[in-house]
Amino acid sequence: MIDPRRVAHPAIAGVPHAHALPATPHVVVVGGGIAGLSAATGLAERGVSVDLLESQHYLGGRVGGWTEQLPDGSQVANNRGFHAFFRQYYNLRWLLRRTDPELERLQAVEDYPLVDGEGRRDTFRGLPKAPPWNALAFALRSPTFRMRDLMRLNAVAAAPLAAVSVPDIYEQLDGLDAGTFLTDINFPVAARHLAFEVFARSFFARPERLSAAELATMFHIYFLGSSEGLVFDVAASNFDTALWAPLGRYLIEHGVRVRRGVAVESVTRGSAKALQVRDSTGATTDADGVVLATDVAALQRIVAASPGLGDEGWRHNVAQMQTAPPFMVQRLWLDRPVNSDRPAFLGTGGLDPVDNISVVSSYESQAAEWARAHHGSVVEVHSYSVGEEPDVDGLRERMLARLHQLYPETAAAGIVKETLLVRDDCPLFSPGSFANRPTVNTPVPGLTLAGDGIRIDLPVALMERAATTGWTAANQLLAGWGISGHTLHTVPVHGRSPLLRRLAGRERRAS
Repeated sequence: MIDPRRVAHPAIAGVPHAHALPATPHVVVVGGGIAGLSAATGLAERGVSVDLLESQHYLGGRVGGWTEQLPDGSQVANNRGFHAFFRQYYNLRWLLRRTDPELERLQAVEDYPLVDGEGRRDTFRGLPKAPPWNALAFALRSPTFRMRDLMRLNAVAAAPLAAVSVPDIYEQLDGLDAGTFLTDINFPVAARHLAFEVFARSFFARPERLSAAELATMFHIYFLGSSEGLVFDVAASNFDTALWAPLGRYLIEHGVRVRRGVAVESVTRGSAKALQVRDSTGATTDADGVVLATDVAALQRIVAASPGLGDEGWRHNVAQMQTAPPFMVQRLWLDRPVNSDRPAFLGTGGLDPVDNISVVSSYESQAAEWARAHHGSVVEVHSYSVGEEPDVDGLRERMLARLHQLYPETAAAGIVKETLLVRDDCPLFSPGSFANRPTVNTPVPGLTLAGDGIRIDLPVALMERAATTGWTAANQLLAGWGISGHTLHTVPVHGRSPLLRRLAGRERRAS
């Protein structure tokens, strides 16, 4: 954390530890992804008794890792695909520091070039860190964005980008989709592929299905709201070994009972304690508090199976949550190396169906070891928002063809192993959905929600939203028992440039 203008959000003060209470509260955390792990850590470190239930046999949720077997019987590491740990992810990185104080199990990716269908290329290398000069320098040196484009921007329509305030930005722009917003501000079509759509599709949705407020908030987090820079880190080994297995051991050392392969079926009002949790083994657990830190579908399933939990309005809002269209990750173990100058990560625009390509063996230790031993490489191809019922075989061929076009040396490589992963479990932030999106707090005493699909009125997104809601869920339960919570940090909650805020305010008044 090098940005001196990052914002601290102190928790409510109280006694330092649950030992000061007459009885130790017990909490069931449902879900062992980033949100659930953050909540469990926040509670266990304050002495609360915690059961952590995860339906998979590994921790990390959508950032989990596991092993695959090659045709020769050997085991290789695998996961759901590339994830960028930006320096602005204060609360996620604070969680990881529990077992890696210097974050040595992350390594920097100093550049991630972006290329479009015309062969135009953008880069983040060498940009100034301080806003607004970072965004201005990126725009002016881009081959898809010229000074005349800057002059043609609709200043009135673009004003919210310069003066993002969370949550006010959602009142301004949530009813508009990101694609229409970019059209309204006269943002050049060619530059959209590289400057906006690459980031918009990090939400696994095309711009016409994404809230313009989410796009503006993301622009604030990564460009105009932070001076942490635009580079990011990646896990130096597979997610299970680099991140979650150490954190799992840390939680066990703090008394957490970690139960993998166990799903939760329902949560009801309890008799012995406030709530009762029924799991897939048929067992029930009485709890003083519950954190539902699941994906959207699992949350909806649990609430639907828990009649009487919450009021009608809250249950309706949970039921109305949406998931993004499916995405597909193709991982290839190739018998030849890719060229040595290939970047670890390449973002693409206008090169359907591919959204990015990762050379996993250039940064992940297990993949690098396999590549050295077999004189090959491990490459990953991503395709986001592939349609409600994708033609997997056809999509696979198109992704492979695009890889061969962009990295021609891969066309002659033999495929030792290939995995195709299709998932549709990411939240969708569609236009107009913010106001009714469920929050961390619920109408049920002792019940909180966490996850990257849960509303929190802070400038956070993606993995950082998951971590922040997890810590916040823990803080809310702790406050209810009079126990001190944990201070969180974010980028500034509003545009950091007084000049840009004044200009934006002037433009809004003029409109």
